[in-house]
Amino acid sequence: MVHIIEEFDVRCPRELAVPYLADFENAVEWDPGTVECTRIGVPGAPVEVGSRWHNVSKVLGRTTELTYELVSLRDDGVVFEGSNSTAHTRDDIGLEVVDNARTRVRYEATITFTGMARFADPLMSLVFRKVARDTVRDLTAALERLPRP
Repeated sequence: MVHIIEEFDVRCPRELAVPYLADFENAVEWDPGTVECTRIGVPGAPVEVGSRWHNVSKVLGRTTELTYELVSLRDDGVVFEGSNSTAHTRDDIGLEVVDNARTRVRYEATITFTGMARFADPLMSLVFRKVARDTVRDLTAALERLPRP
């Protein structure tokens, strides 16, 4: 199992960050491994708990596809779970108000490999620690680019 927690502040109000993060299609802008992310279901339907996405990621030159589902949508964050035949992921993104212009992000990712893939845990821990640092950089940039009302 790979378990990573990163905490960092961004110049973005929480009320803008939550809806942006809830739409996992935006992961192409802030998740360095995501190559493509497409909503599954009725086009234009509101994003809500149970919404799902087909995600294509590339890590270590290898492409993998997962189905992600929004399992929690709160005023202070979102939780996604993703799975395929070799892994189950949980991304918990908590958001705490620092002041009216800044938010503290707590990004917690857990990846559990199954079958033969579980033997790659030690290597993947190292790889995903690097990905996590890149995620902090890209997520900060994406949230700080959001238009202010």
